Amino acid sequence: MHDATLEFVGTATALLRLGPFTLLTDPNFLHQGQRAYLGKGLFARRRTEPSLQPAQLPEMDAVVLSHLHGDHFDRIARQELPRTLPILTTPQASRRLRDWGFGGAVPMTAWTSEVLERAGARLQITSVPGEHAPAFARSLLPPVMGSVLELRDGSGHAPLRIYITGDTLYRPWLREVVERCGPIDALVIHLGGTRILGMLVTMDAAQGADLVDLLAPRVAVPVHYDDYTVFRSSLADFEAAWQQRGLGGVLRTVVRGETVSLRP
Repeated sequence: MHDATLEFVGTATALLRLGPFTLLTDPNFLHQGQRAYLGKGLFARRRTEPSLQPAQLPEMDAVVLSHLHGDHFDRIARQELPRTLPILTTPQASRRLRDWGFGGAVPMTAWTSEVLERAGARLQITSVPGEHAPAFARSLLPPVMGSVLELRDGSGHAPLRIYITGDTLYRPWLREVVERCGPIDALVIHLGGTRILGMLVTMDAAQGADLVDLLAPRVAVPVHYDDYTVFRSSLADFEAAWQQRGLGGVLRTVVRGETVSLRP
């Protein structure tokens, strides 16, 4: 059985090592004190320092990009990531990336999949829906997707299934992720309770607990919770909500620069 790990870089940026595959999520390399552009004239200042910069990254099979915001794909990523690297993302983000010279950008609509194969292993990446803002404010924010990564290692064991939420709010219809893709072994959950113009646009602790309760993952790994000034709901808030709700499964926290297993 192959290893499956997450090395946390910061914000929603992580290196996923899944058997023979290495993926990067939502590349954000801005330094502490720098500002990320969020569109519509809005900025957020970074509070933390990422653990890696692009020159320190290993060889990668692909990038999984939930959406095109400055705290998920920043100017450093735009300048320094290889232009031919496959970037699996929303159709809107894919168009912009191709305009910037990233010829490997792959547009993915909801429920479509891309497959990687290597050394007898197979990794299927499926785009799943997300909602970054309430309906009345949807035009203010870019479309977002989550991703389900299903690793089959050729050993005959059941596949390992990882759901990366992207910057979605909690919605009861996210239950469809499990109904269509199968039980979730590891949930990489974007939290932070991000507020823009006073409006909640990513899950806070309560919504994160609601999603865990809805999907019943065997492991949950929180990310995207303290890196920017627009994040208002801390990791400690989520840990407290987990305890108060008596949620099942394992809560596995990780700090920048550390690595955790995604296997239950």
